[in-house]
Amino acid sequence: MALPVPQSTSVTTATSSSSNFPSTSPRKIKISCSQLRFSETKQAHLRLMDAFKGNSALQVKALRESQGLTQEIINNEQKCVQIMDNESELFKEMKHRFLTFKKDKYLENLEHFQNLAKVQKPKFMVIACADSRVCPSSILGFQPGEAFIVRNVANLVPPYENGPSETNAALEFSVNSLEVENILVVGHSCCGGIRALMSMEDNKNSSSFIENWVRIGKPAKLISTKATATASDLNFDQQCRHCEKVSINQSLLNLLTYPWIEEKVANGKLSVHGGYYDFVDCTFEKWSLNYKGSESKEDGEYSIKDREFWC
Repeated sequence: MALPVPQSTSVTTATSSSSNFPSTSPRKIKISCSQLRFSETKQAHLRLMDAFKGNSALQVKALRESQGLTQEIINNEQKCVQIMDNESELFKEMKHRFLTFKKDKYLENLEHFQNLAKVQKPKFMVIACADSRVCPSSILGFQPGEAFIVRNVANLVPPYENGPSETNAALEFSVNSLEVENILVVGHSCCGGIRALMSMEDNKNSSSFIENWVRIGKPAKLISTKATATASDLNFDQQCRHCEKVSINQSLLNLLTYPWIEEKVANGKLSVHGGYYDFVDCTFEKWSLNYKGSESKEDGEYSIKDREFWC
């Protein structure tokens, strides 16, 4: 039994079979949102004018309001078109960058990328800030397969007792499954997350996701505030800069609250490091946590080693 041929759902203009009209192929009708809204506005305007017959003042008012609404619709449509054009340009640039990567990196190192498709063996686990100015792969030159990276606001590591988060989930996978040899926590200058931490009221309940997240860094804030209290000449920006570095070391200590991290650090199978990127003058400071030197210290105290300045 023959099946019926499905009919097209496209809207087409009718064509005449009469010889008085030239034969034309069906064409699709395109109606923009602004045209529909304009038509609706016009109909509403006519209804208002009809309702206000005999009252010239109300008719004039309705006419002015209708004209204003029509202009608003036109302006909004123009803005929408501009936004769509801008988005189109952004993705054109993104497409160009991807194809350049494919041509210059992927195809030139095809065997390497095919091996990466099977397995990854990064040497580093990197915890960095989500700030768009401090991409670890850009500033430290990590290539695909070299670093397992997680980024969050203010590059914070929550302590083990805080429970699950995307950061410690990444830590668990990188340390226990990928068996990375190094964990690097990278902070940076002008950090908005640290500024939020330094600005917030300590005992105030907040519904802000940002404030509830950066509260993890409260011990660093207390240490920093105490350290800078005697230096009355330090302004707020300088206090924040001090806290940016203290919070990195606090995150290094928080790493040791995870039993499987501390065990590997104690056995020499894993090292934890701190890094501070100053993008104002493009310098980088790197150091490592001295686990053995920190064992005898009290809570909140630590010992560092192998400090280097790259400038």
